[in-house]
Amino acid sequence: MTAPAVSRRPTRGATRTGGRSRSAARRRTGWWALAFLLPSALPLAAFVIVPMLGAGWISLHEWNLIGSMHWVGLGNYAALLRDPATLAAFGHTLGYLAGYLPLVYGGGLGLALALNTALHGRALLRGVYFLPVVTSWIVVALVWRWLLNPSVGIVNWTLAQLGVQGPGWWTDPAWSMASVVLASAWKDLGFVMVILLAGLQAIPTEVLEAARVDGAGWWRRLWSVVLPLLSPSTFFVVVISLINGFQVFDQVYAMTAGGPNGSSEVVVLRIQQLAFRYGEAGSASALSWLLFAVILAITLVQIRGQRRWVTYA
Repeated sequence: MTAPAVSRRPTRGATRTGGRSRSAARRRTGWWALAFLLPSALPLAAFVIVPMLGAGWISLHEWNLIGSMHWVGLGNYAALLRDPATLAAFGHTLGYLAGYLPLVYGGGLGLALALNTALHGRALLRGVYFLPVVTSWIVVALVWRWLLNPSVGIVNWTLAQLGVQGPGWWTDPAWSMASVVLASAWKDLGFVMVILLAGLQAIPTEVLEAARVDGAGWWRRLWSVVLPLLSPSTFFVVVISLINGFQVFDQVYAMTAGGPNGSSEVVVLRIQQLAFRYGEAGSASALSWLLFAVILAITLVQIRGQRRWVTYA
């Protein structure tokens, strides 16, 4: 007759030893993770976080980049919120976004749908449409400045052949922002196309075939199947495009320099002018933080609102 098995509970010392070993293992894992993160964390801290904190400190002072700083607290922020030029710059930026976002998304979606079909030479076309994305903004802006030249530009020459009087484009206050929007959308179409094309290729073919068998036409499949399943890619494109749109600068600086008559002066250009033309580094830093707050607020609203329209398959 065998003796009943006796369950042995770990002694208190063994429990402490096991806990210490697990704690030591977690510390070792944490140190290894920190070691792998340092190559990217150090540049991030040195070139992003520290300059942001420095700009925040400067925004609380009056400083001309040369002399000593004078504490003004939130005075720079209050002055900017009452400044008509600052409000106009935000208005121009919103106007840019209103024209740029639908154009770049609609054009990118159209290209993605076309290149997602059995089209001859589509690999070459993808490269051609993506080429402007990797081209320098200064080059693109100067090319479009020439294309939209009211006197010798190809666009107005083509319109004249059709019997249409071309506008003044970047020389006309009413058309200067439209010129920047056209150049920006043309350059970024390839990026949006690649993101949406990847989203289209991730849609299961069985779902599209089932919709086709049920009698859904092309438009019905696009509206009821493709676009809902493409919503994660659309969400990414909209968020990135809005963030980049609020920070638009290069094309404006190269094409119009904010003119004529300040009609295309956007927020980042206003920051540059406050700092380096007027020597108001405190106001420029305050405006950069206001822009950051606006971008952060809009991004958080988008992230929160994605639950209502983004469909994750």
